[in-house]
Amino acid sequence: YLKISEGCNHSCTFCIIPSMRGKLVSRPIGDVLAEAHALFKGGVKELLVISQDTSAYGVDVKYRMGFWDGKPVKTRMLELVQTLGDIAQEYGAWVRLHYVYPYPSVDEIIPLMATGKVLPYLDVPLQHSHPEVLKRMKRPASGEKNMERIARWREMCPDIVIRSTFIAGFPGETEEEFQHLLDFMKEAKIDRAGCFAYSPVEGATANDLPGMQPIEVREERRARFMQVAEAISAAKLQSRIGATMQVLVDSAPGQGKKGGVGRSYADAPEIDGVVKLLPPEKISKTLKVGEFTKARIVGTQGHDLVAVPV
Repeated sequence: YLKISEGCNHSCTFCIIPSMRGKLVSRPIGDVLAEAHALFKGGVKELLVISQDTSAYGVDVKYRMGFWDGKPVKTRMLELVQTLGDIAQEYGAWVRLHYVYPYPSVDEIIPLMATGKVLPYLDVPLQHSHPEVLKRMKRPASGEKNMERIARWREMCPDIVIRSTFIAGFPGETEEEFQHLLDFMKEAKIDRAGCFAYSPVEGATANDLPGMQPIEVREERRARFMQVAEAISAAKLQSRIGATMQVLVDSAPGQGKKGGVGRSYADAPEIDGVVKLLPPEKISKTLKVGEFTKARIVGTQGHDLVAVPV
């Protein structure tokens, strides 16, 4: 991975802004694709697409035409992902999408996941489900539309994994609005979810909103949310037992014959779980860091899967 700018806190290959706040500034699509190609050619097996709002790529430049490999390419999320997927397939690598807001245009990306061009994984910062809370947050989507969109995504690509983050105890949030969030989680069954108790941020307009909850209430709601989220995640992991998955090996002590640790398409580095790899079934098989292996899922441990390389 390559850190694009000092303002970005992530090691990534694509940022459309100089920092994770402020106005969107889209990088030229030719530069992004050239950088991705160089990374894949150099042996990178997983590319993380990260920005403040990946789905808005190109809006600021009115989707102007750029060039890659001598061909015109529109500065837009769909064309970016299509081309990244083409390059990744050439090198047998993964492309993973982060910070994708649930705009209607994102529906165009899902068929690329269903056909394996990019990983069927979306990091969608939903923040909440109740329309009034989202309005106070100045978020661009309503909870009802989000539910419909998630259902449609899963129809198009049943294997899709959705990660999201939420805020509990946002100023003015009522118990009814919070319960709406819990009900949303139970229905949407978000695969990977994190939750933060709201805390004031210097300069944020939310600090001036009425109805700030005591910290005890905010933390209690966060804990209740995580109970629901962890139950959903545990059930999702259990359903994978018996399946054979492709795993990217991150560590392999003992020259790869004693097992190791890796990740499936459902696991983004550092924020999701891992796949704990037991010693391979075949004596001749060894695990190599940075390479893929097939593994049969035999159990779970907390947020992680346990698998045997086959």
